[in-house]
Amino acid sequence: MTIHPAAPHHLPLFVAGPDGTDVVMLVSGAFLLGAVVAFGILFLRLHTLPERMAHRSQKLQFEIVAVLGLLALFTHIHLFWVAGLLLALVDIPDFTGPLRRIAGSNERIAGLAPGEGDTTTEPVEEGAAPAEKGGH
Repeated sequence: MTIHPAAPHHLPLFVAGPDGTDVVMLVSGAFLLGAVVAFGILFLRLHTLPERMAHRSQKLQFEIVAVLGLLALFTHIHLFWVAGLLLALVDIPDFTGPLRRIAGSNERIAGLAPGEGDTTTEPVEEGAAPAEKGGH
């Protein structure tokens, strides 16, 4: 193969050869594809940060944080994500424990067995209509 007399004898790397394979374009395309995938993974890891933080907390708190994260993802309102992050950082106190102890103490004072004062779990007799609430 003869080289044109006006052409330089040493061509730089970014100039494609006569076979048509542009190595620099292939390398930069692979780098761009890898960079987009890496950025997407980083974005999703950062976006799910409040949910991963709230995973160790109470179920209700975790569900609220998860809903706030979904709202932030689909509406692009960043305030939802910030609210979810703040809610994940705050430990909500357990109110049910002291209330159960108070209810148990009241049952003991009334002379009832533990759990006997719970009216929400009364069995319904077969064939009987459930009692209506509201007292009309």
